[in-house]
Amino acid sequence: MARPRKLDPSSSPRALLGAELRHRRERAGLSQNDLGKPLFLSGSFIGQLESGVRRMQMDQAAEFDKALSAEGFFVRNCAALGRSKYPDHFAEAAEAEARATEIKEYAPQLIPGLLQTEAYARAVFREYQPTATDSAIDELVAARLERARILADPTDPLLWIVLDEAVLRRQVGGPETMAAALRHVASLAQQRRIITQVLPFNAGGHSAMGGGLKLMAFSDAPALAYLDGLGAGQLLDDPGTVKGYQLTYDLVVASALSPAASLALIQSVAEDYEHEAQEH
Repeated sequence: MARPRKLDPSSSPRALLGAELRHRRERAGLSQNDLGKPLFLSGSFIGQLESGVRRMQMDQAAEFDKALSAEGFFVRNCAALGRSKYPDHFAEAAEAEARATEIKEYAPQLIPGLLQTEAYARAVFREYQPTATDSAIDELVAARLERARILADPTDPLLWIVLDEAVLRRQVGGPETMAAALRHVASLAQQRRIITQVLPFNAGGHSAMGGGLKLMAFSDAPALAYLDGLGAGQLLDDPGTVKGYQLTYDLVVASALSPAASLALIQSVAEDYEHEAQEH
């Protein structure tokens, strides 16, 4: 079981905002649902703000100042959060990811960002933005590699990844880049740092054919689901909706190869890429 992550109000402006929001809400005698309802926010969303899982937006801060008679505290400190280094559609998901105790993901096309090598990430971003400057690509790659620092802890968070076989077969950056990228994934699995499965082509149709799915669980906040699309994403917190996507993920896992068979396939495909690279 993953170790709970404690929220330290002194660790960041967002943690401070969350702790203060909880303090002022409780002092006002309001439940999370009570505070959220007039603002058209769910109680679970308020809980995620309080635990530092989600980023408070400026318009929300202004409403909290009014509702809790905070005299501009939330607006002032929300400004201190600054702009995220991640694209707008992914910023909240990336920040929540850093606080998760469990991350489960189905990847239909690409190796997940947390597992990407520098060369693979660079090739991905270059395909996304073929006219971007090298310095712009460097910044994107650096932000992606920084996300992977959460894997420095040997056990926390629990990371369970299901790769579609297309992830293995689609050459991103050429055979040498692919070989190194798959070897990296295999190494993490061999170190027992991640659980990895492959959903093979011969599994046929499955429950997540609509796109990528990430589930994130927290020690002190409701779970989140993130749906990944082309230049877009949805971060969902409704408990019933998240539960439905948890079932979707479970069905994908049931159709996937075992971790041992998946590791063997990943290593085999990596070896094929290595042979191809040597021939060129």
